[in-house]
Amino acid sequence: MLKNRVQSVFKLNGLQLRQEAAKYLADLLKPVEEQNRDQWIEKILSQVEKQELKTAVIDLGILEQAVSECTADDNSEENSDLLNIISCFEVPRVTFAPDRKKYLKDDLLGRPPPRLLAPGGSKSTVYLDRFAMLQQRTARHDLFSGTGTVEKKYQLKPVEFLLGTVNRLDNVIVLGMLTQITYGTYYLEDPSGVVKLDLSETKFHMGLYTENCFVLSEGWFDEDVFHVLALGFPPAETSETTRSYFGTTNFFGGPFETSVKGNQKLQIAEQTESDAMFVFLSDVWLDEPEVQVRLQKLFAGYADMPPTAFVFCGNFINNSSTGVDYNNSLKDHLKQLADMINNHSTLQEKSKFLFVPGPLDPGSPNIYPRPPLPAYLTQELRDQVPSAHFLTNPARIQYCTQDIVIFREDIVTKMCRNAIYFPETGDIPSHFARTLTCQGHLAPLPLYTSPVYWDFDRSLYLYPLPDLIVSADKFEPFAAENLECKVINPGSFQRQDYSFKTYIPSTRTVEDSQIPGDHDEEME
Repeated sequence: MLKNRVQSVFKLNGLQLRQEAAKYLADLLKPVEEQNRDQWIEKILSQVEKQELKTAVIDLGILEQAVSECTADDNSEENSDLLNIISCFEVPRVTFAPDRKKYLKDDLLGRPPPRLLAPGGSKSTVYLDRFAMLQQRTARHDLFSGTGTVEKKYQLKPVEFLLGTVNRLDNVIVLGMLTQITYGTYYLEDPSGVVKLDLSETKFHMGLYTENCFVLSEGWFDEDVFHVLALGFPPAETSETTRSYFGTTNFFGGPFETSVKGNQKLQIAEQTESDAMFVFLSDVWLDEPEVQVRLQKLFAGYADMPPTAFVFCGNFINNSSTGVDYNNSLKDHLKQLADMINNHSTLQEKSKFLFVPGPLDPGSPNIYPRPPLPAYLTQELRDQVPSAHFLTNPARIQYCTQDIVIFREDIVTKMCRNAIYFPETGDIPSHFARTLTCQGHLAPLPLYTSPVYWDFDRSLYLYPLPDLIVSADKFEPFAAENLECKVINPGSFQRQDYSFKTYIPSTRTVEDSQIPGDHDEEME
């Protein structure tokens, strides 16, 4: 047992670990690869011996201090923070190369640098790249490859296979994109061709099916029509499974050359920082007096236990003014927010304040990814609160070994409104979480419904799956999960009775929270 191994190493050095201390260290070292555990035990032991010990019996407090100092030294050596903010305009540009069955950097594949105003040919590349990502993931799934514990049962066929036959084909499965080439008639499209669909007898599996999402269609083909009996999404896979195929490739971004998932120093730091917490709020209308009152209570409540970060999602103004009036109002209210934060020195020193723009906030057209709020509106807040950061939308946060994606868009509402089939059973959050994780994309909708800069579409990718997706939507708050990926919506702050979500990385748990009003406190 690892616990006994830890105790024996300390005993050989004349020290005795208390039971709770030995269990703590054993649990801490479980994620570390076995061949590196001894190195870490020796490193922590050395740090313990540097302390002024009054006894040879080592309790939990002494050990926690040694581990904290040990990981602090390692992090300073790497010159990196535990929390890293990643602009969606700087997401690693890697593309799947079918001939080599791996992801390669775009410059190695001869692809030009991305442009906001990309040429027309880039529009088709958006869907070709999405298809390539999903096709390689689906093809190696146990049901199609025959590897692993599941016997191969199915075989994927391209659309051209259907179009190239004159006979009836039964039990055919095709991966493609749902399109509506002519009004009221759906088609299935892949890089090899397009085939007309008959969905009159289709059974829809779990998920929200919209135009331009990718699906697995099962049915029979006859007389140029594919009669679909069952429609489902390409199977998703855990982040661990993805990385087992592509090694240490850094898909997410950040200061590290390789994926942080295997970084043992960050794994240990993640467990030692048990007090780390993220607070997520959406539709924080700073011009509403009651919102200001509740935010003051929020800051006062967390003053004694500062979170790692407060994440505020827009829209930040609720009034109907536009242009100069809107901008001036936003600038003034951001300065008021800075004054609130400055009333609590512990928060200003120990917490980060992160801001993600909403659809109506100024700065750019409503095309994703969106840049941060303009600097001239945020300068006063940044001057007064140095720990304030203004993020892109969507935004990426890397905390220790965990990947967090934040997207402020009413995407749940849009997907429900544009669904070609509305689920008859199950709850919407579960359908939504499954849709995002299976599609590997934050907005699997037509470009006219959810516009995206063609060359930056991959900034909305969810592949490999992150640990947490924060989809800030005006839809009611929820928390769902699929394949170890949590999907949460903090809800509209004022509309949902000043509720918000908190996330604790060390335990990977999501908690529902709410700021009570004066009347609520009197009732209690």
